[in-house]
Amino acid sequence: MSAAAQTLRPPSRSLMFLEGRAIPELGAFLGALPLLSLAPKGDGHPVLVLPGLVASDASTRPLRSFLNNRGYAVSGWRQGRNLGLREGVQRAMVDLIRELSDTHRRKVSLVGWSLGGLYARQLAKMMPDRVRAVITLGSPFASGPKATNAWRVYEMASGRRADEDDTRFGGSLAGTPPVPTTAIFSRSDGICAWQGCMEKTSATSESIEVESSHCGMGHHPAVVYAVADRLAQLEGKWKPFERRGWRSLVYPDPNR
Repeated sequence: MSAAAQTLRPPSRSLMFLEGRAIPELGAFLGALPLLSLAPKGDGHPVLVLPGLVASDASTRPLRSFLNNRGYAVSGWRQGRNLGLREGVQRAMVDLIRELSDTHRRKVSLVGWSLGGLYARQLAKMMPDRVRAVITLGSPFASGPKATNAWRVYEMASGRRADEDDTRFGGSLAGTPPVPTTAIFSRSDGICAWQGCMEKTSATSESIEVESSHCGMGHHPAVVYAVADRLAQLEGKWKPFERRGWRSLVYPDPNR
């Protein structure tokens, strides 16, 4: 990890205070459902949605319900609250990906919110033959662990130090997975430093910027549409997110 990444500071207290936006963002999602129905439909492949720190499948229910209605075979992570990489968590996720892949005879797309996105990236590195694509929502994979306002919560929940690396779980966090990868981030994220949530641009990786809170990212209308757009691409024919037309008003150039 670069020195710049290690010295990133967590978001300010004012941005953290603005995380209360998550509640009206859920209302905005419900109000935007008629417009979101214009998002491209899926091809039926399995999608695994992984929740953030101390959250459960209940937190991802709006996103999973929407994707299910778009035609995907959607699953939550089925492990209760996400309290970090405790004993058995990694094995259960690996087994679930294998189960979904075998049941549907297709590769699995992984959508991970915050800490769930870190899991998604590492699982894709471990199981590229089973994973079709990775989408992360506000996941701080490119920064030091203390560039967030949640590292103390992680240590209390998991019983592990935030800066404790486990190279057995997919290697370096910052390394790009060997499958199409999209990192969705917000400069107004009040939990994670946005710079650490951006992916390097390559032929199969990108970043998409939205104006969202961290805690509302899983149901923010702009995020939900972007996730549906990315999942709808044909396997093996990945292209970067298109920002022309109306999209330029909602999705700014992340490299500006």
